[in-house]
Amino acid sequence: MATHVLSDTAVLTGRTLRHVTRSLDTIITTAITPIAMMLMFVYVFGGAVDTGPVPYVNYMLPGILLITIASGIAYTAMRLMTDMQGGIFERFQSMPIARSSVLWAHVLTSVAANVISLVLVVGVAFLIGFRPDAGVTGWLGAAGLLVLFTLALTWIAVIPGLTAKTVDGASAFSYPLIFLPVISSAFVPTATMPGPVRAFAENQPVTSVIDTLRNLLTGQPAGPGLWTALAWCAGILAVAYVLATVVYRRKVA
Repeated sequence: MATHVLSDTAVLTGRTLRHVTRSLDTIITTAITPIAMMLMFVYVFGGAVDTGPVPYVNYMLPGILLITIASGIAYTAMRLMTDMQGGIFERFQSMPIARSSVLWAHVLTSVAANVISLVLVVGVAFLIGFRPDAGVTGWLGAAGLLVLFTLALTWIAVIPGLTAKTVDGASAFSYPLIFLPVISSAFVPTATMPGPVRAFAENQPVTSVIDTLRNLLTGQPAGPGLWTALAWCAGILAVAYVLATVVYRRKVA
């Protein structure tokens, strides 16, 4: 049975990946907005933000990477909505394939597409002065955390992808996720924020992820924030997966 699920998922993932490769503009569009934000913050606001000995591009890149992921998963929701409205899911239901493979194909495609977008953003960051001190372990840790965060957000994207009636509705859920890094430690130290805003910024999910990524990429110990970041990602992933599965079963019943 496990082999059956894996083979079905592989075949359907190939299908969705082909759709992405035929419209590479979605990946480019996903990367353009975060790159524009990165250039704006570095060259317009960077000189006014005191980040100590850490260059500002090094300081704010983790937040830009999370914004890139939040932008990318909007397209996952749109692809799911298109399949739902096109009747593809009903056709799959009439075929001898594992039901879960349909959703996992979209999720794995989202991870692959977001990895490409993240590489593009990091490449531009290097061009404007990003110089990490991370070793192999730091890079692997940062990559693993980004993939886990992408998985968590992608399963959130599955829910509006299955329930939305319009393209705008499918993608609108990502706007708060894109904005969330702004009220965090992504662009300015939280110590400079007013009390209530600081309290929210320091205790919301993305701050621990950003701080951990920053430490990993600058060659610093990840610290206890790593476990907080992993707990947030795992918790969001588990809840979103269960809710998405319930919605999917109701939709295709």
